[in-house]
Amino acid sequence: MDPNGKKLVLEGFAQAFGDTEGVRCFFAPGRVNLIGEHTDYNGGHVFPCALDIGCFAAVRKREDRVMRFYSVNFPQAGTVTTSLDALVPQSRSGWTNYPAGVVWAFGTHGCEPDVGFDMAIYGDIPNGSGLSSSAALEVVTGTALRALYGWDKVTNVDIALLGQLAENEYNGMKCGIMDQFASAMGKAGNAIFLDTNTMEYAYAPVHLEGMKLMIVNTNRKHSLVDSEYNLRREQCAAALADLQKELPVKTLGDLTEEEFEAHKDLITDPVCLRRARHAVYENRRTIEAVAALRRGDIEEFGRLMNASHVSLRDDYETSCPEADILTEEAWKIPGVLGSRITGGGFGGCTVSIVKDEAVDTFVETLDRVYREKVGYPATFYRLGIGDGPTEI
Repeated sequence: MDPNGKKLVLEGFAQAFGDTEGVRCFFAPGRVNLIGEHTDYNGGHVFPCALDIGCFAAVRKREDRVMRFYSVNFPQAGTVTTSLDALVPQSRSGWTNYPAGVVWAFGTHGCEPDVGFDMAIYGDIPNGSGLSSSAALEVVTGTALRALYGWDKVTNVDIALLGQLAENEYNGMKCGIMDQFASAMGKAGNAIFLDTNTMEYAYAPVHLEGMKLMIVNTNRKHSLVDSEYNLRREQCAAALADLQKELPVKTLGDLTEEEFEAHKDLITDPVCLRRARHAVYENRRTIEAVAALRRGDIEEFGRLMNASHVSLRDDYETSCPEADILTEEAWKIPGVLGSRITGGGFGGCTVSIVKDEAVDTFVETLDRVYREKVGYPATFYRLGIGDGPTEI
């Protein structure tokens, strides 16, 4: 967590709203998914971890029904004003649709604020990086709402689910539960093995002695609402419907690889078949990867990360040329155990496990090759695995 985050968000609050008397501050982390991509809305398993970067919020209740929002990251947008009586997404509202959507989602579940609030936010997650800045914003908003209005019965899992509801219904992004869950339920030093079909989860320690978790930003921004993300979900649903004509399955995550191969001819559209193949095989890869991690076999974990990228590139087609360059160059470097695109895709970041002695070579090589092939630099991060949301 950025030690200056609280100071910066309070300064932003004072700039926007005049003073900081009675203000409370909160933090929620971003996330990176180690393996298990596009499985969360297919009833499969995911394996994300919270990061030590995220979203800070300074919040104070008002005495009327007005809500005012200000971003330290986008000061040029000024203060955006709306009301508890106007909770409908508006394109002109931009980023404020995320916290407003969470307020709306809380209201649909019987938690309606009686008065509005002023909120300033500051995030140290690179915008458009695919490290879940939107989920962090939703989770920090939910955490603040729970504290400000005394909704003590709202759990962190509830906050994750309400954040997802806001994203799905208020903002039109049909994401699964992974991003919000990873932010809301993060635990330092651990990734979360989550069965998105049952919501059962377990923490798994990530021991990377002598290794670093390296995240590389392609600096190609992605906007999942405007991308083909929702189309991928529709294609998987179509494949599932074809399979259900003969198979008693509720999700693609119910299938083993063998069951899928035996019945894949039921899927009439070849594109939908490839999408379903990724969902089934990625789910099994995730289960195998966590088992490998638990027995200390990081090399096998890395091999499965690489296979995940190939599947995302070829079957799911959510990679991009920039991420392919980064991963394929990383695979050539001795000491890189695994590398893959992470997040929704169509841009964003790659995640790699790199031995300490190979980190400098990793950065130098990828930086040089990426500039040569893409024409602008990538950005490199050595990030830690952090805790979930908190009041600071």
